[in-house]
Amino acid sequence: MDLDAVTKQSALHAKPDGLTLQYGTAGFRTKAEHLDHVMFRMGLLAVLRSKQTKSTIGVMVTASHNPEEDNGVKLVDPLGEMLAPSWEEHATCLANAEEQDLPRVLVDIGEKAAVNLHQDAFVVIGRDTRPSSEKLSQCVIDGVTVLGGQFHDYGLLTTPQLHYMVYCRNTSGQYGKATIEGYYQKLSTAFVELTKQAFCSGDGQRTLKVDCANGIGALKLREMKHYFSQGLSVQLFNDGTKGKLNHLCGADFVKSHQKPPQGIEMKSNERCCSFDGDADRIIYYYHDADGQFHLVDGDKIAALISSFLKEPLLEIGDSLSLGVVQTAYANGSSTRYLEEVMKVPVYCTKTGVKHLHHKAQEFDIGVYFEANGHGTVLFSKAAEMKIKQLAKELEEDKKRKAAKMLENVIDLFNQATGDAISDMLVIEAILALKGLTVQQWDALYTDLPNRQLKVKVADRQVISTTDAERQAVKPPGLQEAINELVKKYRLSRAFVRPSGTEDIVRVYAEADSQENADSLAYEVSLAVFQLAGGIGERPQPAESPEQFLDDLPLFT
Repeated sequence: MDLDAVTKQSALHAKPDGLTLQYGTAGFRTKAEHLDHVMFRMGLLAVLRSKQTKSTIGVMVTASHNPEEDNGVKLVDPLGEMLAPSWEEHATCLANAEEQDLPRVLVDIGEKAAVNLHQDAFVVIGRDTRPSSEKLSQCVIDGVTVLGGQFHDYGLLTTPQLHYMVYCRNTSGQYGKATIEGYYQKLSTAFVELTKQAFCSGDGQRTLKVDCANGIGALKLREMKHYFSQGLSVQLFNDGTKGKLNHLCGADFVKSHQKPPQGIEMKSNERCCSFDGDADRIIYYYHDADGQFHLVDGDKIAALISSFLKEPLLEIGDSLSLGVVQTAYANGSSTRYLEEVMKVPVYCTKTGVKHLHHKAQEFDIGVYFEANGHGTVLFSKAAEMKIKQLAKELEEDKKRKAAKMLENVIDLFNQATGDAISDMLVIEAILALKGLTVQQWDALYTDLPNRQLKVKVADRQVISTTDAERQAVKPPGLQEAINELVKKYRLSRAFVRPSGTEDIVRVYAEADSQENADSLAYEVSLAVFQLAGGIGERPQPAESPEQFLDDLPLFT
């Protein structure tokens, strides 16, 4: 490791005074002009991680659903997964090191992680369509090359596509070809195979309107759509030709504001969906005949997919385990539907995709989606091999078809932590095979009315939770107060959790009516304010839903 060269190159990517960043589930994110040094240093870190794992590591330049002025970076581990938690700590330490300390911190990381510095390193890089992304990608490349690492710059990619490239390279092409063409072919072939029966039965071509958030998803979906155009016609809106990234459009906007994005024309009962800026989330929605807006969120995506998967699993008669993983924010009606109607086991984890992903890996087939539309289905290697073997060996036609259906679903799902294009194709395939309209899908269950608020506190660390953040253990008396308030309302529950980034406490409440959900959320907020050191203005009762729009949490 040539530390003199690192010091010299780092001076060209100097760290601004006083800037401190924390690597989390979303990697690093802030205003683009503050990220030059972070990108350079993540290039350095990617080389060390590559040497340590003897694998290709990915670096994605994106800030997902954040405004266009922001940017960010996240590292992708060898099997297309998020960076290991111990290396998140290394990333934070390296990004915040002062210039004079950078060589020492770099050496410390190498020693703590037992990195063989003589090992070769290879890094693949992707970026979204933000104006700042190309320059920041070059900063990453500068970091990779100064430590002697090799790299391949894929240029413009969705975040899940970079995850796919990393996984392909580290499985010697067994998962697929590590090219954008390979990605398109793998997913579209599986989609066409899966839907062949539905489209042969006279269902005809289906049409879907897609809001691409003026992001990278538009570019890639436009390149890909001719591969599956015989079965599905996608019409692109907010395609980046005009309008700013994520501005008044995209999955996060639709979910938070409970209304359609600007720039899309919706007729009654038309299926529409929205991606986020880097195409790793998807949300469906429609207008009914009365013009009422209906959101079909990640909870209903999980319900649709898991109920679909259960049928072929029962048909082939194999004992593969199927589990659905949710967070405390999942609507109570979705949990009851899965457990009581579909008889599918449901598990709850802390908020954050990395927690969901880790729990889902415990099953042969793990389904997880956050309500915001970020999620996927994970098949264990053993389950994948078993299903593909059954698809070849089963003699009974019905059982063989069921195994083949599961095999196509395996190939459709990108094993990243969420892929809007992949999820879209799976959803469209299921709706076609089941002959379901978007209204019928939405009617699987009725969401309980809910409300989310936030309370400013002097120190968020006074709140401590357990049971996947559903129970507060500190401060004393808070959980008891919440329990008493919940007893006042039918079908109700409430929980509180501290923000991961600022001194606020997030409050969630649901009940049998919107009025009761609002009242419960307000009363729990008051309890938090009184018992957890609230500051500023006391929580106020709801007057209109609009006042709560800024209180919705940003999930990553």
